[in-house]
Amino acid sequence: QVQLVESGGGLVQAGGSLRLSCTASGRTFTTYGMGWFRQAPGKEREFVAAISRSGGNTSYLEAVKGRFTISRDNTKNTAYLQMNSLKPEDTAVYYCAADRDLTLYAVAMFPAQYDYWGQGTQVTVSS
Repeated sequence: QVQLVESGGGLVQAGGSLRLSCTASGRTFTTYGMGWFRQAPGKEREFVAAISRSGGNTSYLEAVKGRFTISRDNTKNTAYLQMNSLKPEDTAVYYCAADRDLTLYAVAMFPAQYDYWGQGTQVTVSS
C-alpha cells in the first residue's frame, strides 16, 4: 500500500509555469512506475505523462510535449511534473498515480493500469 500526496497546484497566467510534486509514503517507491493525469470539468480523466521505475523512459500526451517534463527523485520518494508555457486549456485537476506492475523501463498510459492515486491538485490557467 502506498499513499500519494500532490502539491504545487495553483492559479497562473497563460505562459506561466508551475511544478507539481507527488510524494509517496513507504519504502518501495522504486518499484512503481509513476504517471500524471488530469481531469477538466465535464471531461474524462486524461493521460498527461508517465515515467518508468528507473526514470529512464518517459511518455507524454501530444498536447504537452515540449512544455511539460516529468521526472522523479527516488531518494525523495517524489515524482514531479514541470509545466511551462501553460495554456488555459491546461486547466484541470491534476492527479498523480502509481503502477506497481511495471518492469524497470515500462510506462503506463491508461488509468486502469494504475493501482494508487493521489487526491488531486487544482491547476487554473487564466487567459
